[in-house]
Amino acid sequence: MDDRANTIAGWALAGGIAALGLSILSGEYFKAERPEKMGYTVEGVEDDSAAGPAAAEKPIAFYLASADPAKGADVFKKCGACHNADKGGPNALGPNLYGVLGEGVGQGAGGFAFSDALKAVGGKWDFDKLNAWLTSPKKFAPGTKMTFAGLSKPEDRANVIAYLNKQSDSPQPMPAAPAADAAPAAPAAGKDAAEPAKK
Repeated sequence: MDDRANTIAGWALAGGIAALGLSILSGEYFKAERPEKMGYTVEGVEDDSAAGPAAAEKPIAFYLASADPAKGADVFKKCGACHNADKGGPNALGPNLYGVLGEGVGQGAGGFAFSDALKAVGGKWDFDKLNAWLTSPKKFAPGTKMTFAGLSKPEDRANVIAYLNKQSDSPQPMPAAPAADAAPAAPAAGKDAAEPAKK
């Protein structure tokens, strides 16, 4: 029985060595130089890379004017692994977000242990701070424990903010849409930044 097991193990080892050797040999044989320009040109397709920077993002109030809390609930499912927004719900890996709008940044949530970075931001969660937070927690509060990268689409952020606003005993009045010629919103960071979810 031992001889048979040794034979099987020997053949398996030899097969693995042969596969590795063939892989190395074929890699050397078929090694190609990296082309100067990667990819192929497709006729009739315009190159977006020369078009310049994307259009500036509008203020969050513009997106909040048409925000849909039901869509926000769907987007919030991405946050559901760490947060809930149920009244009286427990803290999880992240704090409970029920009634977050108007609450102190880095405070509340039934004794949740917020990072010192988030506590240092100060102020209260408002639409702009939630937007800044949801855009990039790491930029809003450098050193935060929050590992979520953020939501890149302003429509998604607005929908989540509208959803979180409804998850409250006293929802905040939604801001009015800014005038069409309003200046684009600059991304906020730190104490002057707008931050969305709390952690």
